[in-house]
Amino acid sequence: MDEQLKSMVRDALIEHLLERAPDVYLRSMYGGTVFELEQHNPKSRIGGVFAYANHVSLEFSHGASFDDPYDLLEGSGKLRRHIKLRALSDICDKQCHHYLDLAIARLKA
Repeated sequence: MDEQLKSMVRDALIEHLLERAPDVYLRSMYGGTVFELEQHNPKSRIGGVFAYANHVSLEFSHGASFDDPYDLLEGSGKLRRHIKLRALSDICDKQCHHYLDLAIARLKA
């Protein structure tokens, strides 16, 4: 996956997030961008987006608690789950809007 495509996927994911939560805070951290409902409050962290050699990962801080009707979440930790994106079309194909909505709603509840 080339750097231009990674950047396009990352930017599109952030745009989708900001459409759903315009007041979210973006912060560079862990080599990517994390999303928080309250600035510098790790307990309000929705997740983040991170670029790797062959994919971009949309990470969810509390993804293990999500209902996953599309069976797209990966990972086996106690809290986090992620979705691997390898093309711009994966954002729609892998229902990222659905999972972003779940992540935001979980923290606003």
